[in-house]
Amino acid sequence: MQKMILLGDEAIAQGAIDAGLSGIYAYPGTPSTEITEYIIASKEAKNNGIVANWTANEKTAVETALGMSYAGKRAMACMKHVGLNVAADPFINSAVTGINGGLIVVSADDPSMHSSQNEQDSRFYGKFALLPILEPSNQQEAYDMVHYGFDLSEKYQIPVLFRITTRLAHSRSGIERKAKRAQNEMTLPGDLKQFVLLPAIARRRYKGLLGLQPQLENESENSGWNQYTDGPDKSLGIIAAGLAYNYLLENFPEGNIPYPVLKIGQYPLPRLWVEKIANECETLLVLEEGMPVIEEMLKGYLGNCLNIKGRLDGTLPRDGELNPNLVAVALGGKMIRGEEVPSLVVPRPPSLCAGCPHTDSYLALNEAMKVYGKGRVFSDIGCYTLAALPPLEAINSCVDMGASITMAKGAADAGLVPAVAVIGDSTFTHSGITGLLDAVISKSPITILILDNSTTGMTGGQPSAATGRIAEICKGIGVEEEHIRILKPLRKNHDENVKIIAEELAYPGVSVVIPTRECVQTLNRRMREKFKNKKTE
Repeated sequence: MQKMILLGDEAIAQGAIDAGLSGIYAYPGTPSTEITEYIIASKEAKNNGIVANWTANEKTAVETALGMSYAGKRAMACMKHVGLNVAADPFINSAVTGINGGLIVVSADDPSMHSSQNEQDSRFYGKFALLPILEPSNQQEAYDMVHYGFDLSEKYQIPVLFRITTRLAHSRSGIERKAKRAQNEMTLPGDLKQFVLLPAIARRRYKGLLGLQPQLENESENSGWNQYTDGPDKSLGIIAAGLAYNYLLENFPEGNIPYPVLKIGQYPLPRLWVEKIANECETLLVLEEGMPVIEEMLKGYLGNCLNIKGRLDGTLPRDGELNPNLVAVALGGKMIRGEEVPSLVVPRPPSLCAGCPHTDSYLALNEAMKVYGKGRVFSDIGCYTLAALPPLEAINSCVDMGASITMAKGAADAGLVPAVAVIGDSTFTHSGITGLLDAVISKSPITILILDNSTTGMTGGQPSAATGRIAEICKGIGVEEEHIRILKPLRKNHDENVKIIAEELAYPGVSVVIPTRECVQTLNRRMREKFKNKKTE
């Protein structure tokens, strides 16, 4: 079969295309974005009629994928780890409803928080939902596991969680493709009431989900994704999950690991393999990227009868990514390479792009806020969060998607008037609309700046669901039309923009200011494409 050099994200995408995918739905979030981008750009996917959509948020992505599964087709929903928080309601309930066509939910975790506000571990959600979890250690496994995941999903009629981390998502390797599978025919569920989670139905289906657990554990023990390799030195046994297995291999480049090793790529944990390595070895070292999920589970399986080392006892750091050096030290050796970043390299903090419209919006806001003082501006997640740094230093919060409006409302309720919320256009339609509705109902004295750059800029310029709709959405929610103000964030309009913002800050109710100018990056790309097309005419 054809061989390709692909990112981990791209390997998942190509695997889905080849495994008979009919639809993929996602909200862009690093490090998961390239999965959906790859399928959107794929001529093969287009020719096969694969639906590939960016959705308003991760919750709608999972629900739409579940709807495609209901119709018998194979579907995938993709997001980053914090996106799974947003999608938790349909994700957890989909384990109870079950599926019809195969359904894979991909969650890309970001240990060390390269582009995230926390480093939570998606495996907790899989365990909570009682669903199988797949965790590849390399790009070929990522590709192959997608095929296996869809088959597993349809075999047991439940969704599968596919967990990756940043280094796998964004590193590149060769993969060998499998024979292509045709898409499923459209079919309705055999039980037309299985998706109706009335208590009587939900109780029955939940018992069925519980009853599947021994079979899912048996799958983990026999699928081949969990592998036990014996070793002569039984003083230590190593359990290595997903990407962490590679860091172990880097410490033994000849492949002669002297200790027994249990490689984990599928959950629930294979109890028989765990008991085997525990019975044979004096101490266990757990290598896992993210939180101590396996380590905590081992303590439940094995009690205190074994010495278990890992992130909980300090053998490995409790936070951040693993690397070969950390594994080397945990094995009792020395670092196998020097420091990753030479001390002479000076960190360069991120900043807004030259010509970014957000800069002009913040300059106007800062001037209008001088009369009120600092500490009143609640922001959200996007490029504009960089305004927390010098030289702008304009914002005072960034908690989660949509929290700017609701935090401003809460602060205003506490007496901090005026309070200001700053939110991007894509984030507004992701999870800001409901907060604005709360504010309108309460007649809160807050001013909301919806920074409209007509794209999802933080993740590379995907389409924004808000483009051309923001003013009408605000009007429909109930914001008074005279307090919906649209301005052009340009330096030449600075004085006028300051005046508009100041007027709305003085208004004792909900006002919305919409600075509107295209992202400079998408503008540049669009103009280059226009020039390129003109040259070829």
